[in-house]
Amino acid sequence: MKLKLGYIILFISLVMGSIKLQAQCEVENKAFRAGEVVTYHAYYNWHFIWINAGIVHFSVEEEKFRNKEAWFLSAYGRTYKGYDKFMKVRDTFEVYVDTLGFQPLYYNRVTNEGSTKSHHKYLFNYDNAQINTQIRKGENGCYKDSVIALKDCTSDVLTMVYKARNINYSKYQVNDKIPIRMIVDGEIHDLYIRYLGKEVAKNREGRSFRCLKFSPLLVAGTIFESGEDMTVWVTDDKNRIPIVVEAKVLIGSVKAVFVEAAGTRYSMDAEIVEN
Repeated sequence: MKLKLGYIILFISLVMGSIKLQAQCEVENKAFRAGEVVTYHAYYNWHFIWINAGIVHFSVEEEKFRNKEAWFLSAYGRTYKGYDKFMKVRDTFEVYVDTLGFQPLYYNRVTNEGSTKSHHKYLFNYDNAQINTQIRKGENGCYKDSVIALKDCTSDVLTMVYKARNINYSKYQVNDKIPIRMIVDGEIHDLYIRYLGKEVAKNREGRSFRCLKFSPLLVAGTIFESGEDMTVWVTDDKNRIPIVVEAKVLIGSVKAVFVEAAGTRYSMDAEIVEN
């Protein structure tokens, strides 16, 4: 009974990445501000029972990176103590993003999931059109350095979350395939997300939200089979915050469910409040 919170973060990032490639390079932020924190509970389906196994926090801060004004975007996931005996998880995703061009500058991912430990670092060099990567697998492994050609409009998964929150989704039709480009696990992938229309979604506390619904194409690997076995609902308002992310994995099903948001730029107008 294993749940990888790092993939919950990736689920949300993949889904929020629904943005045309030509639009990824030039995005003006109108959706979020520094000080925003969004929290999710992570669930694992075991014998038809959804178990609340952990928690994930996404946050935005204003900092500088190499004298550039930048957002410091972070996502931290961990399992609860009661779940640690099955699979202890302490995952970190961090990235500095240029506030003017919305380009990732430096990405840091630390994975601690039971016996699986790894560290990924990407330094984006736009002058040379390269990504310098350092990847270590295993707690005592050595870092392996490499250089990847930087393709136009490439984002890491965390930057993509915040980029896509600024897109006007009203121009898309049901079943439209929207291409995206991201670097994941040291490789650049061209993927897509299928837009599925609008639907009301609820969190575990019974709060209802008007949402946009998506299904992303997944890369086959040790967690997923290839295909569109993931469904996500994001708020149909100016914030574009994911409410529910549900996916089938090789060992069952996992789900991330919205708990709360603080410091948002706008009120969550997508929430349906009964009088």
